[in-house]
Amino acid sequence: MLILLVNVQVKSECIEAFRAATLANARASMQEQGCARFDVCQQNDDPARFILIEAYHDAAGHAAHRETEHYAVWRDTVNPMMASTRTSVKYASLFPDDTAW
Repeated sequence: MLILLVNVQVKSECIEAFRAATLANARASMQEQGCARFDVCQQNDDPARFILIEAYHDAAGHAAHRETEHYAVWRDTVNPMMASTRTSVKYASLFPDDTAW
């Protein structure tokens, strides 16, 4: 299992547009065969900060995600909304193991 934590800070005037675009991307991502989970979280004390928690069955699932049309639309839509460059960190899931997903 490959887990990505993506940190995003958007311009304050773009919060609602970012949310809408990101929720659409998350819903489409959950339809992908290689995607096990796609959470969109908004920080309570700073609504311009988000974290995306993406879980893929393997690296190939993540690679396939990045080739989808909905990802390209999301990327191109939200890039101008960013207050800073988004960052991501990749993790290997230890528990639950792959059989639980």
